[in-house]
Amino acid sequence: MKAIKYSQYGPPDVLELVELEKPAPKSTELLVKVRAVSINYGDMIARNFKNISSREFNMPFLFWFLARIAFGLNAPRNGVLGSEFAGEVEAVGGSVKTFKAGDPVFGYRGQSMGANAEYLCVPENSMVTAKPANMTYDEAATVPYGALTALNLLRKVKIQPGQKVLINGASGSIGAAAVQLAKHFGATVTGVCSTPRLAYVKSLGADKVIDYKREDFTRSCETYDLIFDVLGQSSFEKCESSLNENGHYLLASFKGRQLLQMLLTRNSIKKVICALSGETLDDLLFIKP
Repeated sequence: MKAIKYSQYGPPDVLELVELEKPAPKSTELLVKVRAVSINYGDMIARNFKNISSREFNMPFLFWFLARIAFGLNAPRNGVLGSEFAGEVEAVGGSVKTFKAGDPVFGYRGQSMGANAEYLCVPENSMVTAKPANMTYDEAATVPYGALTALNLLRKVKIQPGQKVLINGASGSIGAAAVQLAKHFGATVTGVCSTPRLAYVKSLGADKVIDYKREDFTRSCETYDLIFDVLGQSSFEKCESSLNENGHYLLASFKGRQLLQMLLTRNSIKKVICALSGETLDDLLFIKP
C-alpha cells in the first residue's frame, strides 16, 4: 500500500511517498480503506518536533519532554502521521461485532497517528464510529480533533444554558467546534477571529463576532461568564475585568505561569482553568451529527 512516511524530523520535504505492507486486522480490529485524512496542528508539530524548543512548544516543559520521548528523541518513532481519518471498512477481525465490510466510518487516532496511508487497522473499541450519512469523507475527516478537544474543555468548566461565552481564536479547528458546542449547550457566544474569517464564524452560529485586528475585547464594557482562549493569545491579567463574578478563563494551551495562576485562583471568585483533553469513544458518538 502507499503511505506518506518520514524518517527524520524537519520541514514538509522530509515526507515521502513510500510502499508499505498492507496491514491485516487482528481479531478485534477493523481494516479501514482510508478515503480522507486531515493535516492539523499536531501533525505539523510531530513532523518537526526535534527542531521545536520547549519555549516554542505551547505547553509546559514536562509535557514537551514527555512528547519528545513519545515521538522519538532523534528520529520519529512512528513514521506515519495522521490522527483524523474517514474511510470504508474493508475487512474485520473474527471477534468484531459492531462493524462489517463496506461500512463508512470516521475516527480519531490521537498520538498513535498512522492515518496517512491507504489502509489502517484500528481496534473496534477505539475512537471510530459510523460516518454520518450527510457528510462526505473529506468533511468527516476534519471533525474529531477540534470537536473532541472543545467538548472536553467546555465540560471542564460545566458550561450552562444562558451563560455568556467568548471564544478567542474562534475560526480554528478547536475554536470553530467550541462556537457550535457552546451554542448547543445554550450559551450566548461571541467569537473573536481575523477579518477574513468573520463571516465563517458568524455562519457557525456565533451571536456576535469581533475582529481582533480592529477591536480589543478586553477594552469593551462587555463581560462574560467564560472566556475560552484557544491559543493563549491573551492573558488573565487583561481578561480579568471582562469576566463576570464566578467567571472562568479557560486555556487550551498554557505554560507554567498559567498553571501557577490556576493554583493561585482556585479559591477565588474568578478562576483560571488549564485543562487537558481526554477523548473517549462516547465523546465521538456525542459529536457525531
